[in-house]
Amino acid sequence: MARSISNRLYDKSKRVYTLMSQKDIEAEKKSYWSELEIRGPIKNLSPELWTFTHLTSLFLNDNNLQRIPPDIANLKFLQTLDLSGNKLRSLPAELGDMTHLRELLLNNNTLRVLPYEIGKLFLLQILGLSGNPLQPDILSMSNEVNGTSKLITFLLDNLTPPQQPPPDREWIQLSRRNRQRVPANFTVMSYNVLCDKYATRQMYGYCPSWALAWEYRKSALLKEILDSTADIIALQEVETDQYYSFFLPELREQGYEGIFSPKSRARTMGERDRKLVDGCAIFWHKSKFTLIEKYLMEFNQLAVAHAEGSEAMLNRVMPRDNIGIAVLLEMKNVNGIHLPPQHFLVANAHIHWDPEFADVKLIQTIMLMNELDTIIMRAQGERGIGYKSPSPGMPGIPIVMCADLNSLPDSSVLQYLMEGRIPIDHPDLRDYGYEGFLARFSESVRPGMRSPVGKPELFHQFKLKHAYYENQLPYTNYTYEFKGVIDYVFYSSNYLSPLGLLGPVSTEWLEANKVIGCPNPHFPSDHFPLLCEFEILNAP
Repeated sequence: MARSISNRLYDKSKRVYTLMSQKDIEAEKKSYWSELEIRGPIKNLSPELWTFTHLTSLFLNDNNLQRIPPDIANLKFLQTLDLSGNKLRSLPAELGDMTHLRELLLNNNTLRVLPYEIGKLFLLQILGLSGNPLQPDILSMSNEVNGTSKLITFLLDNLTPPQQPPPDREWIQLSRRNRQRVPANFTVMSYNVLCDKYATRQMYGYCPSWALAWEYRKSALLKEILDSTADIIALQEVETDQYYSFFLPELREQGYEGIFSPKSRARTMGERDRKLVDGCAIFWHKSKFTLIEKYLMEFNQLAVAHAEGSEAMLNRVMPRDNIGIAVLLEMKNVNGIHLPPQHFLVANAHIHWDPEFADVKLIQTIMLMNELDTIIMRAQGERGIGYKSPSPGMPGIPIVMCADLNSLPDSSVLQYLMEGRIPIDHPDLRDYGYEGFLARFSESVRPGMRSPVGKPELFHQFKLKHAYYENQLPYTNYTYEFKGVIDYVFYSSNYLSPLGLLGPVSTEWLEANKVIGCPNPHFPSDHFPLLCEFEILNAP
């Protein structure tokens, strides 16, 4: 199929169709067609047409159509729609729901206005409008360089968003606090806030540009954070300048203190570029906690330290400069009640994003857990704090680990974290040349950490569970291309117990308002925040 670029019209004479032969029919050969052309001149279309939901191209050009019904939106996989050369005076708003469209040809009709909903067609590459009595500024914009993109942005920015906000997320009560103990409970929020550098129309073309602007999003982000009233707040994708100029001063006013570190690349940049690098932050409410110590884990530096000749560590892991941070906190009072010292470690990490690097995600997670283990053992030895471990080598300080792991619940990363072990010959690690690193990590274990199956494995002894353990959230990352769970809050199940958590965003509201992805005027990030309440089991 060829297209005349100069006229933005299909050269219909070059469209080739192959018909089944009588021999094919007799042999009961199956046919498949994804394109349909109807030319007449036709005045009316059969409702049966809107049941052909498998179509990817529909050519209704050069007919006498005066209207297109809203039912056309049933053809949700349509990528090409040619309505040129008809007598259309208006278009249904539902046309904007056909978000797979790449080409929409409306030339030579009698259109005077375009529905703003067409701005939702963010994948549209060609929009043919010539030969219509449209407003001069619309026609002029469409004829500019990148005119389709500019016009789509203009229409989307002027489309009125849903006025009814989403309902509040429900609180899911998991258990009741043990009232025979001192109320040693606290809440933790984990939230990837989407740094401004990544919030572009190229990445999120379905979101109006005004709703992507930092000046708009920052207020919505702060409201969401403060409305949670969380005792501890772990944020990922915090831009350096935004941490120091916005998040830290705003949260300090509310009684929080915090730490932050950008990704490792920041240290190689000039001051101006360094401000745009994103990283991780942890905040804690000063009325409830005292900071004992803070920690930074740079995965590229750890990769170099553990490489010892492994090219994979140097070529695959080291170039990814993701980080983790942690704080050792002492809980000093709850609701005005002073407590005996209660210590726990809060970690926050952002793991590499690329699905093609499952090995890197797993290696980074292994190094993270090893560092957290080292931190706790050192704190116990040097400061004499923590609980007496029930078995040799088991960490005696509880942890809460918040993370954007960029890994699904069935990934090797989750297997390692939840089960506490993973074989060194796991398919995600095989054939990359990590043998030396894996052998050293599987051998350098403390007493009690031995494989029950008699084969080399990688261990950790944190007894981790995921707070949202029964899939209470169908997704934590919600974009047009991907919807799934990649954000987590883990906790030491032998020391902490979850009392409750914040439930999912209303799926009914998202569907009713045709929200195909976030950010959105009502959701300032492409991630939804997690919020959990924990009780310390061993509190006196």
